Amino acid sequence: MELKYDHEIMEAILGRPIPKAGYSSQQQRSATDAEALREYYHLLAEFYRRMGHDYVRGRLGLMLPLHDLHAQDTAQLASGNRSWRNETRGPINSWEDFEKYPWPDSSDIDFRPLEYAAEAMVEGMKVIGMASGIFENTSWLFGTENLCYALFDQPDLVKAVADRVGELWVAAVGGMASMESVGAICAGDDMGFKTGTLVAPEVLREYILPWHKKCVQAAHTYDKPYVLHSCGDVSAIMDDLIDDVGIDAKHSFEDVIMPITEVKKRWGERVALVGGVDVDVLARRDETYVRDYTREIILGCAPGGGYVLGSGNSIANYCKVENVLAMYDEGRKLGIYPIVE
Repeated sequence: MELKYDHEIMEAILGRPIPKAGYSSQQQRSATDAEALREYYHLLAEFYRRMGHDYVRGRLGLMLPLHDLHAQDTAQLASGNRSWRNETRGPINSWEDFEKYPWPDSSDIDFRPLEYAAEAMVEGMKVIGMASGIFENTSWLFGTENLCYALFDQPDLVKAVADRVGELWVAAVGGMASMESVGAICAGDDMGFKTGTLVAPEVLREYILPWHKKCVQAAHTYDKPYVLHSCGDVSAIMDDLIDDVGIDAKHSFEDVIMPITEVKKRWGERVALVGGVDVDVLARRDETYVRDYTREIILGCAPGGGYVLGSGNSIANYCKVENVLAMYDEGRKLGIYPIVE
């Protein structure tokens, strides 16, 4: 399983261009040509089948207007700019901003991408419904720097924004989970950095985790697993995520924080783990190293089950294509239970 593949990687493997209608959530949301969006998901399904996945990634059409920054993408396969959220200032910095903000409601959620992904599936496949997260969108609406100030100066405003985002995302998760073609929900909500959570764990417990718990309950109402992708060191809230929030699986791991084999020893009996093949390894090492490294991860994480092979984050356009293919080829060689050397 992968959180996502950059479109340049997909184009390099498929040997043909990907329609721009599906490159990003923003482009997807603004696409007026339904056929272009449908074509994108048919190509996406073809790509996922070729990579050996038994699912298609269906990106929910729900984007809040935000302040983005852009710069030239310098990766070898790059074909444009990279964008990121303005970490200093977002569109909401006061109650006046909150009232004027063009908040969508649940009727604005666009489920077409998941429907198109379902059309493109073959027998034995499901859609994984993908959505960004509650902390991410709250921090993006403020700007991470301003959020930190607001937690002291305007905590009531922080709660109002988080609650508004949370209500939307619970509706989105429930809508996705209710679709027969959807096999699981994957929420991307980066709450950490290299050495800890981006804000104090107590803040996450007060403003964010209760909404993830409601999202989990919405998914579980339809017996759909809830996979949480969160970058960074979130070990301070892992017990909360497992025991209180009730996530079914955790994704995103970096060796510099904690190798996934160590994560497996610490939490592997209580939650499924996804990924762990470090993106830095896929970007900079050679194929032989990648194969040996992938093998070590599988042999360390597979015993007892509850492990899904994949990168530690996503397949970015600076990863080496040959390394990505080698990772999955090694997985196919070892990936029949029980794992025996």
